[in-house]
Amino acid sequence: MSTALNKRCLIHLPVVLMFSGSLVLAHVSDAQVKIGEFSSATSLDQWESKTFKGQTLYQLVTLDGTSVLRAESHHSASGLIKKQRIDLLKTPILNWRWRTENRFINSNEQVKSGDDFAARVYVVISGGFAFWRTRAINYVWASGSPTGKIWSNPFVGDRAIMIALRSSSDQTGTWYTERRNILADIRQYIDQDVDHIDAVAIMTDTDNTHSTAKAYYGDIYFTEN
Repeated sequence: MSTALNKRCLIHLPVVLMFSGSLVLAHVSDAQVKIGEFSSATSLDQWESKTFKGQTLYQLVTLDGTSVLRAESHHSASGLIKKQRIDLLKTPILNWRWRTENRFINSNEQVKSGDDFAARVYVVISGGFAFWRTRAINYVWASGSPTGKIWSNPFVGDRAIMIALRSSSDQTGTWYTERRNILADIRQYIDQDVDHIDAVAIMTDTDNTHSTAKAYYGDIYFTEN
């Protein structure tokens, strides 16, 4: 299997292996379920790394007086995965903040040669051993696609839905805060009967466009409303 196909199968074949161990169940208040506490973390031990081509460097750094996650990609593709089952009937809203420092030039993310993003946060519904049933929604910071654009991933089709939350019309070097109703998105784009997710992932990747990118991610958590 090619490196490019392997990368896109982060939400497909390798997910089966990533979910071979036990899931981490959330034992915190129904009002908030923490995924990435980068502002108070001292390590990334709770996140699993998955490398496909080269190594995107993920580090906890201090920016504007707050600890955040920095991602730097140089022609590379690797991500961080947090396996944690989330009951979307209790906490359907995914919250996070992010910023990018640069844009890709003449990028078309809707084709394989342009399927790179300076920043993406995505949720995964595991198919278990029925790997063909694994699904994902990618919330991406696009360069060539407009804000609000929705499309199927060019490598794995509708098994991965891409949603451009940010685009080249948004400023670089600026924090943006996101709130997304994951339950509503899953029921609209994937399956009416799904009421949970099994993981959250982060990836900054530049291997297809042979470019570089730097992005920052703030705390990631689910809330009731």
